[in-house]
Amino acid sequence: MVYIQEAHPTDLWQLPVNQRDGVLFTSAHTTDERRETASACVRKLGLSIPALCDGVNDATERAYTGWPDRLYLIGRGGRVLYKSAPGPFGFQPAALEQALQAPSVFAGSVVPDRTARP
Repeated sequence: MVYIQEAHPTDLWQLPVNQRDGVLFTSAHTTDERRETASACVRKLGLSIPALCDGVNDATERAYTGWPDRLYLIGRGGRVLYKSAPGPFGFQPAALEQALQAPSVFAGSVVPDRTARP
């Protein structure tokens, strides 16, 4: 996962549901501020997958058009193997699963054991 700019910061476009749920973050002006917000979101959402953070220059968001959110599968060498429509309504988990099962995804690397349970 790559955390990009906050979608609903308190200083721009705050949603009532964010106020109700206590998801209150201002727009980050430094990379450190964005990392703090990203860390808080990872904790609040209970994510157990690795998370990276886009810098305040928004280079990753601009390169991949990630706002508001998208699912990508990036292969070896940075090649995009799957790109969803904008989420959450454009997400098609079955299509991502199919892309993950394609033999070319893990060519030359160790295939993860999908039968193991955390």
